[in-house]
Amino acid sequence: MATSKSNDSTNSGPQNSTSDTNDEEKAELCPGFKDVDAFVKYGLGAVLSATKASAGLPQAGDEYDFYRSFPGFQEFCESQGDKLLHCMSQIMQHHGCRSHMRERNKLTGLEERFDLVVDSNDVILERAGILLDEADGVNRSQQPVMPAGFQPPKIVVSSWNRKSSGSGSRSEMFRLLHAKNVARPQLKFKEKVDNSNTPFVPKIFIKPNAIKSLPSYFTNKQIRKERPEDLDVPAALADFIHQQRTQEHVEDMFAHPYQYELDHLAIPESLLSKPEPQMYKPIAETKCSFIDALEDLVALNEKLCRLTEFAVDLEHHSYRSFLGLTCLMQISTREEDFIIDTLELRSEMYILNESFTDPTIVKVFHGADSDMEWLQRDFGLYVVNLFDTHQASRALNLARHSLDHLLKHFCNVDSDKRYQLADWRIRPLPDEMVQYARTDTHYLLYIYDSVRAQLLDFNHGQTGLLQCVWNKSKDISLKKYLKPIYTEESYLELQRKQKKSFNTQQLTAFRLLFAWRDKLARQEDESTGYVLPTHMMSKISEELPKEPQGIIACCNPVPPLVRQQVNELHLLVQQGREMPLLKAEIAAQKKKGLTPIKKPEVTLFGPHDTSRVSVSDLPQFPPDELPVKQGMLFSEDEHQMDVDLQKTIGLIAPPKITLFEELETKNDQESLSVAHMKARRIIESFENPFRMYLPAPDVHINKNAKFDPSSKIFEISKRWKLQSSEQQQKELEAKRKAKQEAKEQAKKETEERNKAKQSYQESLQDVATVRQQAAESAKGGGKKRERVASEVGESTPKPSKKLMKSAVKPQMTEPPPQDSFTPFDYSQSDLNVFADTKSKDNAQFDPNRKGHDFKKKKNPKGQKSNFGAGNRSMSYLAGKSDRGFRHNWPKR
Repeated sequence: MATSKSNDSTNSGPQNSTSDTNDEEKAELCPGFKDVDAFVKYGLGAVLSATKASAGLPQAGDEYDFYRSFPGFQEFCESQGDKLLHCMSQIMQHHGCRSHMRERNKLTGLEERFDLVVDSNDVILERAGILLDEADGVNRSQQPVMPAGFQPPKIVVSSWNRKSSGSGSRSEMFRLLHAKNVARPQLKFKEKVDNSNTPFVPKIFIKPNAIKSLPSYFTNKQIRKERPEDLDVPAALADFIHQQRTQEHVEDMFAHPYQYELDHLAIPESLLSKPEPQMYKPIAETKCSFIDALEDLVALNEKLCRLTEFAVDLEHHSYRSFLGLTCLMQISTREEDFIIDTLELRSEMYILNESFTDPTIVKVFHGADSDMEWLQRDFGLYVVNLFDTHQASRALNLARHSLDHLLKHFCNVDSDKRYQLADWRIRPLPDEMVQYARTDTHYLLYIYDSVRAQLLDFNHGQTGLLQCVWNKSKDISLKKYLKPIYTEESYLELQRKQKKSFNTQQLTAFRLLFAWRDKLARQEDESTGYVLPTHMMSKISEELPKEPQGIIACCNPVPPLVRQQVNELHLLVQQGREMPLLKAEIAAQKKKGLTPIKKPEVTLFGPHDTSRVSVSDLPQFPPDELPVKQGMLFSEDEHQMDVDLQKTIGLIAPPKITLFEELETKNDQESLSVAHMKARRIIESFENPFRMYLPAPDVHINKNAKFDPSSKIFEISKRWKLQSSEQQQKELEAKRKAKQEAKEQAKKETEERNKAKQSYQESLQDVATVRQQAAESAKGGGKKRERVASEVGESTPKPSKKLMKSAVKPQMTEPPPQDSFTPFDYSQSDLNVFADTKSKDNAQFDPNRKGHDFKKKKNPKGQKSNFGAGNRSMSYLAGKSDRGFRHNWPKR
């Protein structure tokens, strides 16, 4: 409303102000106002007057309803409201906002209008803020200052496969070329892919350009392949068997074949001088040859041997193969491009070793880290005298180091990466994919010349930086391919990358699923991501479904092999669910020494609480000299341990639970009796309650290793069994000795008891009974016994009751004189003693008695009568009654 008032004021301003001449109108800022200050003052006054007028309007309530009852006021309000809404709509249209303020629904019209006003205010205020910033000299639309040579990355619009176009035309979709029915090229390989869980052995058997000859192990490789007895054995294992059979000493069986040549490689001065970049030929004018025959490959090798440099690149496929497949090789010279079908010529690619290992020929790669491994794994090819343009880009500190950026920076070529994720196993190759493959190497030699020149210019003509790139490239060519080997702890590294805390059940399921996936991928020659992606495997391990349908629900989309073997996966998940549930982290990491654990400082602790000892108070030892407290597993090693006890005060030895000993040998069973064996079987039928706190058996130990005499685990378990059997024998002998000693002791005790009993019975024969003693005292005339006078100087204190009681027993042992027993004469006794001499009142109720008779009774001393202490209405006061005298109540 304030904006509308200001706009109205601009229209009414020229009517109030008068202009005399046309020159003054030209000099005015806007009609009627000389400068900005005059316009602001007039607009502020109009806003203030409009605010005051709106405040003077009748407020909503009784006054507004009263004025609203007049038709004139109602018509005036409606007309003014329509004008304001129309003005606000025009302002919104001017700023590009929605302006449909009229013809709204009566129910929701007010809320919609309010929302429109709020949105319009936000837009207008944002625009005003931008204009104020521009007036202050801050331009938000100005492009930021970029470093020299920086190329902004390409923005992928709304999807990974949508190409953004800067010209404003419609975006183009990337096309992921793949075929569902591609014939597996592994089936046509002459040498089958070795997916066994054995280390990789180099495939080379001929070493051209060698300074140090190839060992006989590699030269006799072709002969060993013809042995029929090793056909069913993996290649690496067959080579090891042959080595043991022929007693050949092969130190460098897994070494790099060209290690010596690369270590003694010297870069000539011509490659360290500044070159003149040789311009590349247009790609349309360059000849391209597709090589899929052995004759063409031999001819190509002869051409490459006559050159001084050529560029190489590879196209790889890893989704439908366990180790991966090199599907294509591109080689470009200054004059020609070559594309080699490596799937067709896989077993003949070793021919190119003659040109690839020639130290006088420079092989230009870009990002050759993976290429070196793929060449060794699939073809047995090695590279000597390598130049990596990726390392040169890093040395030049360019904005980005991808080949795409180098093509744009040096050649001004926009590379088309739409086929980067294509399936390169497709045969025949489409022309678009062939064109994409050519682009990767066609311009690489020109980039090679350009980066060498810039490296020298960047270092002021010194060759140090260029020499560093050559050295890094040589280190890349020294890389060796390592086959992925499965171990019992391989899953731990992958589980740590997931950054999820699993309990014992989930971790067991994850370990079993990892082993199943690795085994099936090796058998089917599929990648682990194709068999079961990692995120799905983590989801199944986390959820632990109870039914096979739950496993299917955790996978979206469901991999084909998972759908085929869902029942086997369900059994693995059930095996994980049967594990004892522990809310703990991975506790399988074994430590050799006892390292003190750092605990948080707690202020509430006692002086004798050793669990709160700070780390600084503990003795500090280097890792090699850390004292270790040996257990009882190997008793023969205890005499070698001479550790000071003072050094191990701060160390805590792990407890050893021997109550539930599960290890048992045949000797133990033979030494036990039938009753012991039966008791042992009964005890074993109960489940160990501490099993959940003990390490799970066979978690990280291969079962086959337990029965292999050459393994360390077999030796440990054997020594453990021997030790346990010896210890049990000692314990049984000690128990037998203890039982014999207990029997002898029991015999001695029984003999002593019998002797004491006999002596006691003999002593009782001369003891007089109580009746005899009473009769004797009656004969004596009933006189009291006189106390015997003690000797002079002896004072006999008055004995206490306890002493008198204790003295009764020794007195009983003295034999009193025996007298004849006479019964007591009751005829002379006075029986009146037992009669009640007190006059007793009749306790029978007599109504003739007065109430005061009840009050004459006296309470015992120290007690108060509680008569009438309760409700006063319950007290009875006897009164005179005539009825009581007229009747004679019967008496008993």
